[in-house]
Amino acid sequence: MHKAVSVILAILVIVFYINCSDEQDCIDGQENDIIDADGNVYSTITIGKQIWTVENWRSTKYNDGTAIPHLADSIQWRKNTPGYCFFNNATDVAYREKYGALYNWQAVNTGKIAPKGWRVPTDADWTKLEKYLIAKGYNWDGSKEGKKIAMALAANTDWDYSREPGAVGYDLRDNNTSGFTGFSVGTRNPGGMFSRYYYGKGAYWWTATEYDEVSAYCRALWYNYDYLTRKNLEKGFGYPLRLVRDRYKYIRQK
Repeated sequence: MHKAVSVILAILVIVFYINCSDEQDCIDGQENDIIDADGNVYSTITIGKQIWTVENWRSTKYNDGTAIPHLADSIQWRKNTPGYCFFNNATDVAYREKYGALYNWQAVNTGKIAPKGWRVPTDADWTKLEKYLIAKGYNWDGSKEGKKIAMALAANTDWDYSREPGAVGYDLRDNNTSGFTGFSVGTRNPGGMFSRYYYGKGAYWWTATEYDEVSAYCRALWYNYDYLTRKNLEKGFGYPLRLVRDRYKYIRQK
């Protein structure tokens, strides 16, 4: 009897794996929340075979519980040692929850930002997200070619207006069809200066992929573009982070 039950459970696991791993349209709601070392809880969204955090990371600790150096002043920031800050050293809890923290790439490169099973997305992870959305018709014009998915990734609020059809700022009501909810956020430059310029205009996220000794890849949305941009920028910039994991990691017996 017990053997028969085990066989049935094994079959159900296999079926569940197949359902999660095929190429069907697979954008689901918040199915697997994630908790950081500070106890902050983050919502997630399943997009294809990936699960992404819907919010920017804001943990002040590495995944082993040790503190990430808080580089509050510009002199500390310019040393290019691993660290984080909040924009303009904000202390407001609501602000931190909405926009998250800014990390330099040196902190990303420690490999200790993400909890077990999760990771800071590589450049390839972002490309996979991009290709999936394009293939599933999430371009703003419904096409399945070209790279016109910026509106599908951008939040419905806090973007400047653009007259360019299909751009993030053209009609905010049409944004965020993927559920990714990309907000524009202030940044910090390698010299330690904060910039409010990007509020309403741009949203940057680090990838875990190095370009060369001085720069790494990042991805960005802009209010007047209809595509997700890809740049290599100096590692000393302070940018937000999203985390990702592969969907099959969540297979359970049922």
